[in-house]
Amino acid sequence: MAHFAELDNNDVVLRVIVVSNADTSTPDGTEVESIGIAFCQRLFGGNWKQTSYNNNFRKRYAGIGYTYNNRLDAFIPPQPFPSWVLSPITIDWEAPIPYPTDEKRYIWDEDTQNWVEII
Repeated sequence: MAHFAELDNNDVVLRVIVVSNADTSTPDGTEVESIGIAFCQRLFGGNWKQTSYNNNFRKRYAGIGYTYNNRLDAFIPPQPFPSWVLSPITIDWEAPIPYPTDEKRYIWDEDTQNWVEII
């Protein structure tokens, strides 16, 4: 099975659907994204990108509300906090202060801009 994400005009994911391999492949069984996109467009119209359930490409599996970044060719989740920035290297949101490396558990406190231990 293949998975495809429908994007709005701002490249925000509206929905993710599952498509049969038969509807995404050449006659010899080679999966081709453009064939799957054409199938989705025939059924629903819209703008589609393939996403990988196993995170094999485009960094991560698309989710509703994620944004497709064409330059990075990746699906980006919503920014968790206003102070966090997207790393161009890891393509993950990063807090302004690294997560503590001890064995304790923490949550981010946006008001104090710091990690707070979960007790």
